[in-house]
Amino acid sequence: MINWKNLDTYPAFRELSGLKNEVNLALEMSGENGAQRVRTCAVPMASGLAYHYAAKSVNEKVLSALENLAREAQLTEKYQALLAGEIINTGEKRRVLHHLTRGQLAGQVMADGVDKRVFYTEQQTRAADFARRVHEGSVTNEKGEKFTTVVQIGIGGSDLGPRAMYLALENWARENGCFRMEARFISNVDPDDAAQVLKSTDLAHALFVLVSKSGTTLETLTNESFVRNALRSAGLDPSRHMVAVTSESSPLASSSDYLCAFFMDDYIGGRYSSTSCVGGVVLSLAFGPEVFERFLQGAAEEDRLALEPRATRNPAMLDALIGVYERNVLGYPATAVLPYSQALSRFPAHLQQLDMESNGKSVNRFGEPVSYPTGPVIFGEPGTNGQHSFYQLLHQGTDIVPLQFVGFKAGQAGMDVEIQGSTSQQKLCANVVAQIMAFACGKKDENPNKAFAGGRPSSIIIGQQLTPEALGSLLSHFENKVMFQGFLWNLNSFDQEGVQLGKVLAKKVLSHETDGALRAFSDLMDL
Repeated sequence: MINWKNLDTYPAFRELSGLKNEVNLALEMSGENGAQRVRTCAVPMASGLAYHYAAKSVNEKVLSALENLAREAQLTEKYQALLAGEIINTGEKRRVLHHLTRGQLAGQVMADGVDKRVFYTEQQTRAADFARRVHEGSVTNEKGEKFTTVVQIGIGGSDLGPRAMYLALENWARENGCFRMEARFISNVDPDDAAQVLKSTDLAHALFVLVSKSGTTLETLTNESFVRNALRSAGLDPSRHMVAVTSESSPLASSSDYLCAFFMDDYIGGRYSSTSCVGGVVLSLAFGPEVFERFLQGAAEEDRLALEPRATRNPAMLDALIGVYERNVLGYPATAVLPYSQALSRFPAHLQQLDMESNGKSVNRFGEPVSYPTGPVIFGEPGTNGQHSFYQLLHQGTDIVPLQFVGFKAGQAGMDVEIQGSTSQQKLCANVVAQIMAFACGKKDENPNKAFAGGRPSSIIIGQQLTPEALGSLLSHFENKVMFQGFLWNLNSFDQEGVQLGKVLAKKVLSHETDGALRAFSDLMDL
């Protein structure tokens, strides 16, 4: 039987809380002891990746307590229950089925009288077939000409994940002969966003993908109207240039305003939807359905690893447990995600939504206030750009911020240059290695302004190259890390009521149903 309990009720957490000053990271990472930690503190991931935690403030005693906590909190059993289709999203009384979009890990999951794995597979097959027809020219514009650009219209999970995944694979696809269509994205209701994209796009050869599960998302429908007006002004029929990704019950599902519609459902949250048709349509059009399938395979392989009950052999579970130790025992308020890969430039933005929308909660899954910190603030920027931005605070600021690096031994683009005895890729890798040690060990100096305290913990995920499989595995790792942390904090990680209040008030402002301060602020904006 599964017990859903608050973090601070577990005996293992009380044991863990007594280990706050257990590890001197700077001392642990110095000399041969540090070298031994680097060689041994690693967990294999899927697709040739590995999670390295040598520079985290943990030792055998802390790891033992974390494993005890994982067992007491029944992390594996809760994951299995999720995969089996139990009602895990208690706020909305829904199943949580995004894992089914990239491979079945449990038995048949029936919902609404439908086998959901079959449903998701059918939609992916439809998206793949549609992409092939676009590429071969059997789906064209009014003049029978091929589409050359795909533009996704969506916001939140309909934009952040798919945009991050597209940028992550664009160089790889060009280098490997898989690049089919350029992808662009419109998300912000700010008209300058849509205008910038439309003014730089060949509208006659552009295919637009409207993504809205409900078919009523204000920002998305506003941008759709913006696009339709632009198409009409160019003498084009919008219905020949638009497809929809929506739910079967949405007003978009059977509308003649779209070439076709691809379906999702309420069991997949927006921030978990990159492996559904939300990401599948645009990525299959951009790179071909075969590349998208490889991406799904990487995610599915990592999902299987997350079933390992031993935390020290389960990369997502261990990452989650260490993160809870840092948040709830060591008291660190934030986490920086630092990919040393320009291809992952938007990956931190995606993880901001994934983590903060999932675990930014102050009540547990039963609606009761929790008495401990939950999700940290997530932020990040690719290296080495971040080094010249906010690393000053990370190195010498008053708050310690745990760091999650991601690095690859080889680039994607097949281009490099050697300057001063090393290539650009070697310089990139040298920087991430140097930063890990600088954060961990610091530097003594008689001048306090030049002294670095060290003791700043980090982990790094290392791979050979950012391929579709590696990207899928990376995505799954962080999705499952967030899931496990939600289980530990006893949260419902799969609703997002915090985004709703602002939407309600915005509608009141637009309909002029305001008074008091809301009216005064509206007047300031000439509304």
